[in-house]
Amino acid sequence: QVQLVESGGGLVQAGESLRLSCAASGSIFIGATMGWYRQAPGKQRELVARITAGGSTNYVDSVKGRFTIARDNAKNTVYLQMNSLKPEDTAVYYCNAANLARVYWGQGTQVTVSS
Repeated sequence: QVQLVESGGGLVQAGESLRLSCAASGSIFIGATMGWYRQAPGKQRELVARITAGGSTNYVDSVKGRFTIARDNAKNTVYLQMNSLKPEDTAVYYCNAANLARVYWGQGTQVTVSS
């Protein structure tokens, strides 16, 4: 029943890198805008990055120049390459898909960045 599955989270030191993956069902991936959101304890969930079906991207200011979102339409997968990680990047990261019909959410993957 799960249609979005995140992976790739973990514990790293500041300055290191991680690559998150989100495997989606083709029925919702095709034509959908895909996004990565994150939520730290006690804070609001925020949009980190998103990519449209046509490949247009945008990022929250705090990750510009460090994070890159990409999609592989043949594999129904979206990625988030996270470089130069900072402790303030620590959060649960969620994959999101949005089409004309509805919005889908993954279960999340934990990213922890130590000082």
